[in-house]
Amino acid sequence: MSTTKEPKLIAGNSNMPLSKAIARRMSLHRGVSQGLVEARVERFNDGEIFVEVFDNVRGEDMFIIQSTSNPANDNLMELLIMADALRRSSAKRITAVIPYFGYARQDRRSKARTPISAKLVANMLVGTGIERVLTMDLHAAQIQGFFDIPVDNLYASPIFALDIKHQFKNELEDIMVVSPDVGGVARARELAKRINAPLSIVDKRREKAGEVAEMTVIGDVSGKKCIIVDDMVDTAGTLCKAAEVLIENGASEVHAYITHGVLSGPACERITNSVMKSLVITDTIAASAEVKKTHNIRVVPTAPMFAQAILNIWNGTSVSSLFDTEMLEPIYEGMF
Repeated sequence: MSTTKEPKLIAGNSNMPLSKAIARRMSLHRGVSQGLVEARVERFNDGEIFVEVFDNVRGEDMFIIQSTSNPANDNLMELLIMADALRRSSAKRITAVIPYFGYARQDRRSKARTPISAKLVANMLVGTGIERVLTMDLHAAQIQGFFDIPVDNLYASPIFALDIKHQFKNELEDIMVVSPDVGGVARARELAKRINAPLSIVDKRREKAGEVAEMTVIGDVSGKKCIIVDDMVDTAGTLCKAAEVLIENGASEVHAYITHGVLSGPACERITNSVMKSLVITDTIAASAEVKKTHNIRVVPTAPMFAQAILNIWNGTSVSSLFDTEMLEPIYEGMF
C-alpha cells in the first residue's frame, strides 16, 4: 500500500461533474470523505492557462482527472500544466486519469506526410512527469505501447452489459450485437460474449473522411433488436446511416451503445431524427445542454469504475479485476 495517508484528486475543467462523482464514490468505498484538491485553473486574457495548487501535495499520490475532449487543445494543455505544477510541488507520484483520450484517432500514418499525433501526445504527457495513465476505451489498443509508463485501459463493455441485461431483461434472446465496421469487431465481440448474443457486422466503404459511400450488412438481422457498439460517436453520420441500413435489412429495432459521446456539429439533430430508438453513451465527456435535451440519448455513469480503479492503483492491487462483470455488479448495485 502507498505510504501516503490517502490518494489525492485534482480536477481540470473538462469534466467537473465526473470528477466530483468520482470523489463521492471514493468516499463511499473508503468510508472517508474524499474531496478534490483546492486549485485554481484559469486563463489569462490571451488564452494562456494558469494553474495554482492551494493544498500541500508534497509526497502525495496525486490523480489528475481530465478528459482531453472539446476544446481538445485547451484541455490537453490544462492537463500538462497541472502535471508540471504538481511535479514542481514535490508530489510523490502523478497519475493522469484521462476518461477520454483525445488525438487517439491519429494512431498511425494513414497517408504519406501525416503525423502520429497520439504518440506525440504520449511523449508530452510522459515529459511532464506523469508516471501512470488511466483511461477508458482507447480508440486503438496499440496506443498503450506509445507510452514508456504503465497505461491502464478500462473497458465500458462490462457497464454496457449490465445496462443491456437490465433494459432488455425479457428480450435478450432477440438481441443482435452489431459492429459498425470491420475494425471494431473485437470490441463488439467482447460485448456479445458478455450477454451471450450473436454478432453482425456493417461493412462500410469510405470515399473520403466523413463520408460513407456504401454499407453492407454481414449476417442475418431480420427480426432482431440490433445494438451497435463502438468506442466513439462524433458527427453521427455513419452511425445513423448504419441504423437505416439495419432497418432496411429487417431489424425490428436499432439501439447504440457507444463509450465516448463526442457529438459535435449536427450530431444531436441527426440522432433525434434517426431511426435509432436510443443511443447510450458514458459520461467520459461532459454532456452539453443539447445532448441533455435530446430525448433518445441516455448517459450511463463511469464514476464507480474509475473510483475503484483509482483505489486499486493506490493500493497496488489489480485493475484488470474490473473487467469482470461479477466484480463490477456490486459497485453498480442499484444504478441500473
